[in-house]
Amino acid sequence: MAYNILYKESVKKDLQKIDKKEVGKILDALESALTQNPTKGKRLTGNYKGLYSYRLRNYRVVYTILRESVLVLRIGHRKDVYK
Repeated sequence: MAYNILYKESVKKDLQKIDKKEVGKILDALESALTQNPTKGKRLTGNYKGLYSYRLRNYRVVYTILRESVLVLRIGHRKDVYK
């Protein structure tokens, strides 16, 4: 079963902070990995319980799984994404 990838409106702002070369690589890797297996990421705990984090080099993608889609909430550098 293939999942749809949806992006929260604020992800556009997150992507503007990242180098354009990196953005393309991140989105391509994200689309290919999470459409087939959305539980591939790490399940978060604490304040972020119920969310997942997917690691792409120095960047993290925070997302949640809905019925038949994946909702991307944040994309950012690993030092800033959880703040």
